[in-house]
Amino acid sequence: MLTFPNAKINLGLNIVARRADGYHDIETVFYPIDLLDILEIVPTVNGGPAQLHLSGNPVNCDVEKNLVMKAYRLMRSRYEGRVPEVDIYLYKHIPDGAGLGGGSADASFMLKMLNEISGVALDDNELAAMASTLGADCAFFIYNTPMYATGIGNEFAPAAVDLSGYWLVLVKPPVSVSTAAAYSMVVPKPSAQPIPELLTLPVGEWRGLLKNDFEPSVFAQYPVLAEIKNELYAHGALYASMSGSGSSLFGIYDSANLADSASRSIKGGVNFVIKLK
Repeated sequence: MLTFPNAKINLGLNIVARRADGYHDIETVFYPIDLLDILEIVPTVNGGPAQLHLSGNPVNCDVEKNLVMKAYRLMRSRYEGRVPEVDIYLYKHIPDGAGLGGGSADASFMLKMLNEISGVALDDNELAAMASTLGADCAFFIYNTPMYATGIGNEFAPAAVDLSGYWLVLVKPPVSVSTAAAYSMVVPKPSAQPIPELLTLPVGEWRGLLKNDFEPSVFAQYPVLAEIKNELYAHGALYASMSGSGSSLFGIYDSANLADSASRSIKGGVNFVIKLK
């Protein structure tokens, strides 16, 4: 079985409170984008043990700690008699450590494939509950539609935002940002205006209103990220932002020509031009 896990971007990201358990309550909208990994599972030869085979972009993670393997072990532990041993082939195209949710997407798509081939027949809510034990944003990729996320990024409600017809320029510079370090540099504060309200405005009015609370401290540490955001605006973006805790930046454009021109002009990273749906 073959599937194509996709990435996401964050439309706004407010860090509203620090929790007693050390995590943070946030407010954001996750929006799926067509930047894809490739994930395939096939039965193992002679019923041998499951293995994960990686290719494409390097992943700085031990194989057994990869979220895909964790998803497989989780499903297998709960439904051992029905989940077969499989060889797993993962081609990484989504940049790692970019705030795009690639690893979380891979894990959730793995759960969905195993659910189908095993006949366990869990519904999306049951799969999302399982996915949330692997990572806060994993459950989003079970639903894989625009979602308003609160809590630690694991409580979801549908988000009424539609960017179909727009184009995305995504830039991944050769910089890695530690999520834990990024959180440690932010002072939480209540949202001035809920993100879903801001998203009802035209995209061209989001600038200066729809913010990512990670940007000030992360940009201070990595000035190149601020420079790329400024370049996205200079080349015609209606709105530009960092995704998650970084290090990828994106700009939203209202024409393919503008997006292509911006992508060719902006240096300092790996660039992708993506039609939004």
